[in-house]
Amino acid sequence: MQQLLASFTVTEWLPPVSGADSGFRNKAKMVVLGTAQQPVLGIPGPDGEPVNLCDCPLYPADMQQLLQRLQLFVRQAGVPPYRVDKAKGELKYILLTRAQVSGEFMLRFVLRSTEAIPRIEQQLPALLHEFPAIKVVTVNLQPVHMARLEGEQEIWLAGEQRLREVFNDVPLYMRPKSFFQTNPQVAAALYQSARDWLQPLAPTAIWDLFCGVGGFGLHCATSSTRLTGIEIEAEAIACAQLSAAHLGLENVSFQALDSTDFALGNAALDVPDVVIVNPPRRGIGATLCRQLSAFAPAHILYSSCNSQSLARDLAAIDGYHLQRVQLFDMFPHTDHFEVLTLLNRID
Repeated sequence: MQQLLASFTVTEWLPPVSGADSGFRNKAKMVVLGTAQQPVLGIPGPDGEPVNLCDCPLYPADMQQLLQRLQLFVRQAGVPPYRVDKAKGELKYILLTRAQVSGEFMLRFVLRSTEAIPRIEQQLPALLHEFPAIKVVTVNLQPVHMARLEGEQEIWLAGEQRLREVFNDVPLYMRPKSFFQTNPQVAAALYQSARDWLQPLAPTAIWDLFCGVGGFGLHCATSSTRLTGIEIEAEAIACAQLSAAHLGLENVSFQALDSTDFALGNAALDVPDVVIVNPPRRGIGATLCRQLSAFAPAHILYSSCNSQSLARDLAAIDGYHLQRVQLFDMFPHTDHFEVLTLLNRID
């Protein structure tokens, strides 16, 4: 990371933050392979044969246990796994999410069509009785014959509408299509660092762009802060609004909009003290970099999961000094990490 930012003068390099190297993942995205009689949850191996990942040590023990049971569930329900090579079958993926605070689960079946839903519903009561920690069960319909994880339509089968997590006393909610960090321990540390960095600045107005379920903004806002959160995914915005209500934050607006379009349309009206950006791997892009340079908030807090796009964006933002950088090992056993940076305007 220091090589990528070699052209910048960084005032503070803070020590990297890491967590456990096993049992840390809160999400399992399993391809359903094999046959209805012998299903396998995992991934295709290099030779094309199914690789079972139900006992992967990256998952907590209770999650491994549930994944093993779900493999049996598929066999009992008699749902044929989807075969990409033959464009046949029904069950494409099983997506399992765990809340660290409670050990509760959200379970999603990604199907090609509605044909297998009655078979899933028939077996579901026994599964829920055996694993009462499953609080949300849905079917996602993905009829397209391509390697795309999920489709637009979500069908609720049982339980609640969302899964509740808590980081640093801040309630956060996960719905089926809302993005959520995969490493709760390190994610909590990331949000706490953002809060600690911004608290001495006492911002009166914050924009949280690409806000997801609101983790950064909700950690950094106080009762007197005007917080505006922008995220393209409406389900994530619904989660952020619920969190704000539970925290008693009234001076808050979360909107389902494109972050770049929002910045282009609103900067002239009300420039905040702080802009938080937490974009996907592609970064915030040249247009938003130019806009941030133009309306020049006092501080920019940039969190990135891609150091390459981060370095490119920082080079395109004019008029700022790179005050602080810290790495968060969100993805142990890989060369990927989260980077949190604080930029101060040069006055």
